[in-house]
Amino acid sequence: MSSNKIPHGIELKWTWTADKIKTATDDMILKSKLVHDKVGGLKYEDVDYDTVVKPLANDAMEYEVHRSNVVFIQQVFTDKQLRDVSVQADKKLSEFDVEMSMRQDVFDTIVTFFEKCRNTLDADTKRWAERLITLGRKNGLHLSKEIQDKVKEIKKRISELCIEFSKNINEYNPVIELTTEELVGMPESFLNSLEKTEDGKHKVTLKYPHYFPIMKKAHNPEVRKKMEFAFQTRCIKENIPILEEVLKLRHEKAVLLGFKTHAESVLDIRMAKNPEAVQKFYARLIPKLKVLLAKDMEAYKKYKELMCNNRNFECDGKINKWDIRYCMNLLKEREYAIDEDKLREYFPLSHVTDGLFHIYQKLLSLNFKKVENAEVWHPDVSLYSVRDAVTDELFGYFYLDLFPRNGKYSHAACFGLQEGCENMEGGRRIAVSAMVANMTIPTAGKPSLLAHDEVETYFHEFGHVMHQICTRAKYILFSGSNVERDFVEAPSQMLENWVWEKEPLHHMSKHYETGQPIPDELIENLKKSKKANAAIFNLRQILIGQFDQIIHTQSEADTTKILEELSLDLMEIPNTPGTNFASAFNHVVSGYDAQYYGYLWSEVFSMDMFATRFKKEGIMNPVVGKDYRNLILAPGGSLDADEMLRNFLGREPNEEAFLISKGF
Repeated sequence: MSSNKIPHGIELKWTWTADKIKTATDDMILKSKLVHDKVGGLKYEDVDYDTVVKPLANDAMEYEVHRSNVVFIQQVFTDKQLRDVSVQADKKLSEFDVEMSMRQDVFDTIVTFFEKCRNTLDADTKRWAERLITLGRKNGLHLSKEIQDKVKEIKKRISELCIEFSKNINEYNPVIELTTEELVGMPESFLNSLEKTEDGKHKVTLKYPHYFPIMKKAHNPEVRKKMEFAFQTRCIKENIPILEEVLKLRHEKAVLLGFKTHAESVLDIRMAKNPEAVQKFYARLIPKLKVLLAKDMEAYKKYKELMCNNRNFECDGKINKWDIRYCMNLLKEREYAIDEDKLREYFPLSHVTDGLFHIYQKLLSLNFKKVENAEVWHPDVSLYSVRDAVTDELFGYFYLDLFPRNGKYSHAACFGLQEGCENMEGGRRIAVSAMVANMTIPTAGKPSLLAHDEVETYFHEFGHVMHQICTRAKYILFSGSNVERDFVEAPSQMLENWVWEKEPLHHMSKHYETGQPIPDELIENLKKSKKANAAIFNLRQILIGQFDQIIHTQSEADTTKILEELSLDLMEIPNTPGTNFASAFNHVVSGYDAQYYGYLWSEVFSMDMFATRFKKEGIMNPVVGKDYRNLILAPGGSLDADEMLRNFLGREPNEEAFLISKGF
């Protein structure tokens, strides 16, 4: 761990021991409980803004940053002992969270405050009180003590199981040994980046920088089959029983609270409002995508047979799960002249980062500056400050942790470590975020060269970072990306569009040897290829969303059987026997339960925003960018998403740009 300093305003620290984690956990629980005890014990005549709102809002602000700090350790630290202690702290804090969420006395005080003061409240405080009352009712605090106790018991068990589910994924780090002959089709640079066994075999992991290139480029179908089976059975013995128990408990809790299903209990405060709206949304898309799928499947079979014949591999005449990414890549190569290995050469990570920074700073009227010698949790991590380009006001900081390592969070995500909000004693607390990813690592002969989809992921996750940094919400409850879950992806999805446009691509690309930007001809081919494979990609998104809906609209679920049926129905491709991708489907335990549909749902709004404002008025237009920052990012969840969209678009949103983007 570094002995360097943490900049002023950051309330996080990165030098930890097991004892310090345990002490910090106990301290934050004690302090928060004292605040809740005091608020819960107020008499009617003592209930007002100063005795209810201020202490609860300040406690939420203080508790959140210390909790995030301690719990984040399990996602990124190299020391397994500290990760394990962080997991135990997470379980203890989650149990405490359940206890506080079920405080009848505090709930009653908030209700009293709202009824007593509603006519004098500003819009933010009124929304704050209304939201806490709604959440209290969702915990059954308007129901009998018997039901409340049962709900509390279920919530604690669910929390414990979900933490264990995520831990299993992070700690799962198998190595598969493959020969050079088995990896035929993989570029020399990829092979050179792999560690070797004593007998000369290549060590391959299931981390993204290994798995996805092999699934796209390895010619040997048996190797792809082996990799796909390993990837789709991660933690299957441990996590499928955990998930299926969680599903039963969620349904039981929903019924206790008066809902038919867990999905119904979740969606009533989302944009969709109910599961029926999700089904109507999918029903409009599936027939259109199926028409495109039929055409693409013909091409996939043709290209697969051609490659098998050229390489003397046996061809079964079918498209299997382990063939999908390989065939998608062949289609892009053959029909759009996109060679991903050649394309990578124009996207060295350092230059992509510079280009991304340039684009975001210009668009959002911000200045980023690297903080030298900052205390961080790993040598790969860097820290940057964010200031308003005009006023020089400090908005916050972000960490970048981009390369894979054992025990680290295995996907790509933005973690809001310190939510920006007003301090109830005066002034604002700055926001601090961390972007965690698993990008292609540099080798002895080459820098980190990103695939175009990695560049797209970078822009997406950094969009979440900006959402959190640019927040001007008053209360932490609505800070940054604390918006409706089926809108939360829209602001970052919108910013993915820049990786498909000529001007920004010139900013972010530079051949790692020649220094030349990506050629215009290749940009045109890349833009044309955006609609390639739209059917299979979007049907897979719908498959995951439908799986999420089905398992959360039943009292219990056989997840393997449901996935098998959905795969045949939607993608017309059977699941590989013995696999179940849900064993590592972390979204379903980390806040996206019954809400995964939100990725496609929110894309409607992201494409509408891009086409309506940026495409028409200039994709690098800082005036539009400033509107985007002020009207979409800054409010956080202090306004409903549809109101923010109307403010930015100047009208009601529609699906036109979204459907065009899908090739319809």
